Amino acid sequence: MFVGRAWSPEVEGPILVAVRNGRVYDITSKQAATMRDLLELEAPAAFVSKAEGKDVGSLAELLSIREATLSQLHLLAPVDLQAVKACGVTFARSMIERVIEERAAGNPERAAGIREKVAQIIGTSLRDLKAGSETAQKVKAALIEEGLWSQYLEVGIGPDAEVFTKSQVMSSVGTGAAVGLHPISNWNNPEPEIVLAVDSQGKIKGVTLGNDVNLRDVEGRSALLLGKAKDNNASCAIGPFFRLFDDTYSIEDVRNAELDLAVEVEDGFVLRGKSSMKEISRDPLDLVAQTRGRHHQYPDGFVLFLGKLFAPVEDRDAPGQGFTHKIGDVVTISNGQLGALVNRVKLSTECPEWTFSASHLMRNLARRELI
Repeated sequence: MFVGRAWSPEVEGPILVAVRNGRVYDITSKQAATMRDLLELEAPAAFVSKAEGKDVGSLAELLSIREATLSQLHLLAPVDLQAVKACGVTFARSMIERVIEERAAGNPERAAGIREKVAQIIGTSLRDLKAGSETAQKVKAALIEEGLWSQYLEVGIGPDAEVFTKSQVMSSVGTGAAVGLHPISNWNNPEPEIVLAVDSQGKIKGVTLGNDVNLRDVEGRSALLLGKAKDNNASCAIGPFFRLFDDTYSIEDVRNAELDLAVEVEDGFVLRGKSSMKEISRDPLDLVAQTRGRHHQYPDGFVLFLGKLFAPVEDRDAPGQGFTHKIGDVVTISNGQLGALVNRVKLSTECPEWTFSASHLMRNLARRELI
């Protein structure tokens, strides 16, 4: 059961859509005028299966649209009024890369040497390392003893997860849109992740794919630059649709999900990678509980990036420089059960400005007599 959002030039605003037999249907109604409202229902999949809808086009055609204008029907990020949150350093292997970023102070030339030193200390296999465990504490102690202490060790293998605000409400872009890099960055990469759709009571209602764009040099210079590195124009891509939890898809599918990444450019360079949720150091339910509880509420629900395993270290240009994006890269994050999220890389300053926010959505829905 796939649901999402699309921009409709007919109503000059977003509509809720469902996928049925290769077609896309507008299912917007007073009962579910927003994705937030739909996910607050007790059983959204059952509601969608019975909802009346208007055929608005071919699924294949909508998925093929790239960088659409407001005069075109096109897919948006499936999230609307929910907060956009993310967990970092949830895979032990990516934690090591974060430590390296920090120790290299944003300099990719130093990263290879630090990576080799770390591997000599703790090896390269961290598949079964669980945050907060006795083994994790031994790894932490070994790194500290060698002078490689980092705040990333605390959130990577300690008891408390890193949870941060990735993007502003309504600012995420969907499949087919450009994804943006802040122009101050010279070392960056895509971050293929699973994204949970969670309602106001902390119940997971669905899942999709996300690209939590990573500016390795900016965040590597100082963890205090996290907000500047993460929250920029078009820096958060989510989609193509939420797959709602039902009898065919559950949290166990999330725990076993395998993500594929491809970065392709006109010069023929292709980067491929994989990220397996089986290697996550923290369970998705634990991450949700650390995000929402008595300490923090989300009346409109939230979406939660679960972190990534993949950290590209393959040299793209000069030896030892590792991978970094180039303008024009086409990033495809895919999963056989969730579809594909496709975005072309631009500078954030060259991506379309974010102009349609929550206030604009409310006025649009009121004009359409949906609220």
